[in-house]
Amino acid sequence: MTDIERAFSRGKAFIPFMTAGDPDIKTTKSLIKVLADEGADLIEVGIPFSDPTAEGPVIQSANMRGIASGTTTDDVFQAVKELREDGLDVPIAIMTYANVVFSYGTAKFMKKMKDSGFCALILPDVPYEEKTEFSVPASSEGISLISLIAPTSQDRIDKIASDASGFIYCVSSLGVTGMSDSISSDVGEIVRSVKAIRLDIPAAIGFGISNAQSAAAMAELSDGVIIGSAIVNIIAEHGSDSPRYVREFAKGIVSAIR
Repeated sequence: MTDIERAFSRGKAFIPFMTAGDPDIKTTKSLIKVLADEGADLIEVGIPFSDPTAEGPVIQSANMRGIASGTTTDDVFQAVKELREDGLDVPIAIMTYANVVFSYGTAKFMKKMKDSGFCALILPDVPYEEKTEFSVPASSEGISLISLIAPTSQDRIDKIASDASGFIYCVSSLGVTGMSDSISSDVGEIVRSVKAIRLDIPAAIGFGISNAQSAAAMAELSDGVIIGSAIVNIIAEHGSDSPRYVREFAKGIVSAIR
């Protein structure tokens, strides 16, 4: 069983996101441990980047705080490597942008991911037609490049789904990441379209899920829920004291979706 298969093996998967280095890398490590303890099935960690085009104001600000704290790509690799050495076994993915990988060196980046204990990579600014230059070196290191399907992807769902690895990230709404009281697009139809093509790959829903109620509703439609801005908002409010508040939030989400 792969790490991602394991992530979806306990039922509906809870996939939280945070930006590394917000407010500092020590707190990021504590947050990862807390989320793992409270039942996160796969954790997404963002590398701070100056131009996070898929993100709304909440995560944009987190990127700026991560940069201000001096957190580098190597710091992110080292933090997860240390957590692995301490026995943490929850699957962890990197969410970043093509330029971060290019500037580091694509092959070197993928090898560092493997050596540090990551299992998947999410690049929201890389379209399906350009994924090969990342998916091939990722696959050679056992890293899954996660495909995203948005409401605007309807005419390409068959191509994207048939060629996907790990799990499929179904984007619930148009625009950037952020918290929402309602999900505007028929994301359930996107999931159904994916499943009509691939029954063997999980489909998780992200963008706009902000609380236990919306998480439960999206879990009914999919194999898991991805929550970023709501968690990052807690971190922004409480800083280095945020792990205990994130713990309570995570408990509520896990209870709601399972």
